[in-house]
Order: sequence, then C-alpha cells, then structure tokens
Amino acid sequence: MECPSKASLALTGLAVAFLALAMAFHLEIWGRYEPPPALPRVDPSFTNTSTVRTSLAELKRTGGDTSEFACNACHEVGDHARKLRLDEKGSVILPDAHSELVMRHGRSNRNDNCFNCHDEANREMLRTRDGRMLKLEESTMLCASCHGPTYRDWESGIHGRTSGFWKRDLGPIVRKDCADCHDPHAPAFPSVKTAPGPHGLHQKQEKGKFHG
Repeated sequence: MECPSKASLALTGLAVAFLALAMAFHLEIWGRYEPPPALPRVDPSFTNTSTVRTSLAELKRTGGDTSEFACNACHEVGDHARKLRLDEKGSVILPDAHSELVMRHGRSNRNDNCFNCHDEANREMLRTRDGRMLKLEESTMLCASCHGPTYRDWESGIHGRTSGFWKRDLGPIVRKDCADCHDPHAPAFPSVKTAPGPHGLHQKQEKGKFHG
C-alpha cells in the first residue's frame, strides 16, 4: 500500500483548515460587530423636482387654468384704463382685488409701479423699458431687458434649471422661465433649508461597538 503523497496531505490539510475557519466565523468565536445603523430617509422635499411656482407659459403648455391671468376681464382697455392710485410716498395703493400681492421688486421699492412692466392701456401685455410689447407668457424676455447678465447665465444653463437632452441631436431641451421660480412682483428668492450631506459607504466603527 502506497503512502499518500505530500500533495494529497497538503490538500487535505487545507480543506480541514478552511472548514475549521468557516465554522469559527459561523460560531462568531472572535466576536462580532453590531450592524451599522439604518440610514435615515431623505425628506421628499429635497428630491422633488417641481419648481416652486408655475408660469403662465407652463400653464398654457400643459393646458392648466390660466383664468387668473385674464387681466382684461376686470380692467378696461385703452384710454379708459384705470389709473394707478399712489400714497403720499408715491407707492402704489393696491385695490382689494390685488390685496394678496406683495410689491417688492428691487431695492427700496424702486420698481413697485405696475406700469414699469405692464402696459398701461392693456394689462395683458408687457412693455419693456425700450418700448417693446410682449405677451404675458413671454415674461422671461421682459426680465432679460433689465437683468442682462442673469439672462445670459440662464441661456447658458448656469442660472435656473434646464432639462432634456445634453446631446442636442438626440432631442430638445427645456429651460424653465424666470416666473417658474421667481414671483414677478417680489422676485427675491426666499431662503431654503439645505439638504443633508451624503452618507459614507464605509461608516467608521465606534469604540465599544465590538462584542466578543
């Protein structure tokens, strides 16, 4: 009877060693780490991609209700259009129908006159500083007539939000209008709560968490 070769003995020894090692891990003879704590769920408001407002252009594109933009349903058109009422400081006195509006466009209320943007004879039209007439849904071009640098950033995708295809030959892109985020009458954007930072893939094990 031939003695087992050295190779056979070595393989048998390795098999026994691996089996013993597997049993040791299974029985946790060296102790164990507590499982890492569950990561908290992110507030859905941080992952919501909707804009804070909806512009008239977006409402028209999606078939939404545009009745609140029918200015001429109440305002007269032409020479009979009602003039603005001003207080002793020269600020606009808003009628009851517009009491919910906050007129805060520009520092020190320097742009709180309705006719700085709306056409005096036809409220459903906008008028730029150089006299160009625009429809209400073209309000971004009105913003551009005063905020040139910001508009150039918007065109290049630095300011605002752009969605669609980065590779233009695959499909179109869509840039949200200024009024989808900024209230035209009070455009300063309110402070927002910052989102939580990312969680590392490998959490550091705290002292005392190892159990033997």
